[in-house]
Amino acid sequence: MIYKEIPIQVEGSDKTSRAQFYILDTLPDEMKIQKRPIILICPGGGYHKVSYREGEPLAMHFLSLGYHACVLQYSVSHEAFYPTQLLEVTESVRQIHEHAKEWYIDTKKIVLAGASAGGHLAANYCAFWKREFLVEKSGMQREMLKPRGLILCYPVITSDPKYAHTPSFQNLLGDTVEEEAWNLSLDHQITDSMPPCFIWHTATDQTVPLPNSLLLAMALWKAGIPVELHVYPEGVHGLSLANELVECLDGRGVQEECTSWISLVDTWLDRLMKKEGEE
Repeated sequence: MIYKEIPIQVEGSDKTSRAQFYILDTLPDEMKIQKRPIILICPGGGYHKVSYREGEPLAMHFLSLGYHACVLQYSVSHEAFYPTQLLEVTESVRQIHEHAKEWYIDTKKIVLAGASAGGHLAANYCAFWKREFLVEKSGMQREMLKPRGLILCYPVITSDPKYAHTPSFQNLLGDTVEEEAWNLSLDHQITDSMPPCFIWHTATDQTVPLPNSLLLAMALWKAGIPVELHVYPEGVHGLSLANELVECLDGRGVQEECTSWISLVDTWLDRLMKKEGEE
């Protein structure tokens, strides 16, 4: 396996912003596999930190299934505001294309994954990838930016005060939060250019309430986008894999009945990857 960190620097980036690539060995002279999909992971952290628990542990899981993986350590300082983080995702996609031949990446099978605020970031990219400012900033052809799918774990979605995780929007937007929050309420930004989406959440999440996922799922359904939604009756926010591998020092982070989400997403991914030529 190749492990490589590539600096991800756009206007406004933190000095530490980087993409951590986990690349499986591919031997096209010996193996049937010629190119592999890649999962680009945006961990959570309320746009004020990047959670390890929602990054590398997921990358290791997807590697075990034969996918390449990339964890984006995006900018979270008090001086890094939107759209810096979105542009960092776009730059990460550009890096995937740049190294695709060397690392045997199937660039038609780039899947975004995100948890909590990282879910907002991943969904933001999947909703906005066709927009002209991203195409211009990336220097790539629009279709090269197209994601194949989107995986969301208890995502921040809406800026509606009744359901919003307000600190995420404040950290992301700073002084412009009152003017710009509605524009980044992603339940209002869904079009038919969104990729198929897998979402899971818990009904008892007190940090990012369940309606975030429900509102997004409804918006996707209205736009005719395939969506798979799983709601677990119990579980705190930030479960990640929900097993002992990601257990916190205080015992939080383990919810046995929620551990099934990762096998459900495995099945979803397998089905998604077999849909060759899907628009």
